[in-house]
Amino acid sequence: MKLFFAPGTCSFAPHVVLREAGIDAELVRVNLKTRQTADGRDYLAINPKGYVPAIELDDGSVLTEGPAIVQYLGDRNPASGIVPAAGSPARYRLQEWLGFINSELHKSYSTLFHPELPEASHESARANIARRLAVIEPVLARQPWLLGEQFSAADAYLYTVVNWSQWTRVSLSDWPALQAFVARVAARPAVQAAQQVEAELKLG
Repeated sequence: MKLFFAPGTCSFAPHVVLREAGIDAELVRVNLKTRQTADGRDYLAINPKGYVPAIELDDGSVLTEGPAIVQYLGDRNPASGIVPAAGSPARYRLQEWLGFINSELHKSYSTLFHPELPEASHESARANIARRLAVIEPVLARQPWLLGEQFSAADAYLYTVVNWSQWTRVSLSDWPALQAFVARVAARPAVQAAQQVEAELKLG
């Protein structure tokens, strides 16, 4: 299996899930400007959508979209608990959170990475982010993770997206429970290992 990634992007979430689930995979860096992979392939021939993440399975087929990928990876090792069992109430809660993060947070943060857009668009995106973080804050104030006591793929995705705040002038000062959550995730060995590996591949 290969995970196509780019440092600093949402592909960090499936990278963390890989490590949390104890799954071996080859990491292939993608240059999102040239759409070339580090091993010299045309990324558009692999994933015509042109963005990361994507995983290439052992049979040569390719799966795209982060929420689908993390569930596939979690199902490869159910004992890890990173993804609840299919058909369970917790699995639907996971899908609920993945959908919320994907549509309500990820897209709003993405707007802030486009300096060519007017400042009014940026301010609108920050206001939308604040409204969404206000939904998450009380959940994390009463439990350590989005699903309760078990760290899940949704937490990996939330951490990845909220971590972009440092580059987008989004203040987390109003969200102490979220700040504590970010610190908890950052302390996890799988997260630290993923960050170290991506930093090394970025320099390579």
